[in-house]
Amino acid sequence: MGMSCWRSKCWKIGLMVVVGIAALGWVVMALWNRLMPELFAGAHEVRYLQAMGLLVLSRILFGGLRGHGCPTRWHHHRRFEQMTPEEREKFQTGMRGCGGGMSKHEDAGTP
Repeated sequence: MGMSCWRSKCWKIGLMVVVGIAALGWVVMALWNRLMPELFAGAHEVRYLQAMGLLVLSRILFGGLRGHGCPTRWHHHRRFEQMTPEEREKFQTGMRGCGGGMSKHEDAGTP
């Protein structure tokens, strides 16, 4: 794949992401303006940038900042479960040496 083809794909994907986010902001604004003033007395209509702010706020509050979780975490957990006790001990020893993993107390199940 040539460099120009790669750049073309990047631009197309980037444009689709921008258009998707803009459309989602419009949907939030339309739904808010249609529903909230009728459901809650005193609720005002929002402008487009306010709707985008609501979208970001809801992402922070309900979705977290790190995405939807790490699918590889479950893969590693399953892989760990399939290890023999010797392989697990070797893995945990290696992790302790890297500054990660569990402490000896956590390994033994004691606080």
